This record gives sequence, structure tokens and C-alpha cells, in this order.
Amino acid sequence: MERILVIDDDMELCELLQDYLEGEGFSIDAVHRGDQGVEVAAGQAHDLVVLDVMLPGLNGFDVLRKIREHNRIPVIMLTARGDDVDRIVGLELGADDYLPKPFNPRELVARIRAIQRRLEGLPGKSRTQAEYRVGDIVLNATNRTVRQNGEAVELTSMEFSLLEVLLAHAGEIVSREDLVVQVLGRQLSAYDRSIDVHVSALRKKLGHNYQQTERIRTVRGIGYLYSLPEKSS
Repeated sequence: MERILVIDDDMELCELLQDYLEGEGFSIDAVHRGDQGVEVAAGQAHDLVVLDVMLPGLNGFDVLRKIREHNRIPVIMLTARGDDVDRIVGLELGADDYLPKPFNPRELVARIRAIQRRLEGLPGKSRTQAEYRVGDIVLNATNRTVRQNGEAVELTSMEFSLLEVLLAHAGEIVSREDLVVQVLGRQLSAYDRSIDVHVSALRKKLGHNYQQTERIRTVRGIGYLYSLPEKSS
């Protein structure tokens, strides 16, 4: 992951990020309007997008919608601090992560590195197999593909990593804390609902139930459990 597109109308922030991220080894392109961001994201090869919510031309949500029509590139959204609605909407539309403004550039780098580790196969994470088959789902961890009843399922990088962890522990409860660490690459903080939004998006894409069993069960106060299919008698 080397080339990053920043879409933000705050030119001073863009200059700061360009200086800082280039010092970390990234190549940065910056545009300051939403409509321009859509064009550049579609026409040039970037590895990740940093996208502000408040933009002229098109707002960040519309930009994300248009990017997601044809592209699964990782997207980190920049939101106003304390605005939970923006964060939840962004995640529901397919953002991989969010960062509330104002933020320390070091934290943005940490978020980028976390996504990079996931895309490169999560070095250091114990993975016992390259493929998981649970019920109607087949997940291939090598080529990062998911099939449901033989049909390809389009997931964001975050949704894929979440499903991989849940399938690896199918039939077991995985705590929210563990999911946040393994999927988001950070510690769970108070009032952070990101992992819950990703679970909700995954349920919508895969269906809430299969074989008369709730696919991803919420274990209140603890975490989530991906159900094993019922064995036929």
C-alpha cells in the first residue's frame, strides 16, 4: 500500500497530511471537491482513499456510494468529532474505518497500517487454514474471495476480515474486544460501535438466517457467534 488519495477541501490539512504521509513512505494525491474525487478514484490507481464527509460538489457519502459502485478500495472517512450518525452512515455505506476530526496524523498512519496488515494476510495472526466452509459460505483467505451457494459475494476488506474471524471460530463466541483488535487493528474504546455496524452490514449481505438458524448471533454483553449449520439426522 503506497499510493493514497486524500479527498478533503481543507487545503491546509491536505498539505499537512501530504508532508507527514510522504515522510512515512506513502505517495499522496489530494483533491478538494467531491466530484473531482470520484473522477480521480475511478481513473487512477490508488491503494486507499482518505475521504472527508463535508465536501463541495458532492458530499463524502455520495462520493463513497459512487466509489463503491465499481471499486472495493479501502476507504477511511474523516468525520466531525462526536458525530456518531456520520460514522454509522459511512460504515453502512462501505467505509472501512473512520477517524474523527481533529486527529493526530500518527493515528491516521496507524489506521492505514492496520488495513495494510489485513490486506497482506495479517502477519502475526494465527491462521490455521486458507479456506473456511461453513454452511452455505466458502471463504478463501488466499485470494480473499467469498462465495455463497456458489455465487460471489462482494465484501469490503473490513467485512471480509470480520467474516474470516467469525468463520475461524464458528460455533464459538468471539468477544467484541477480540473482534475490534483482530478486524479493526485497535483496542475497543468506549462508545465505539464500528464493529457492530460491520456485523450488521455482513448480515444484510449474507442474510440473517440459514437452515432455520440465525447466522450471526448477538451474545448480549459479550460479542458475536457465527452459527454452525444444523446436522441432518
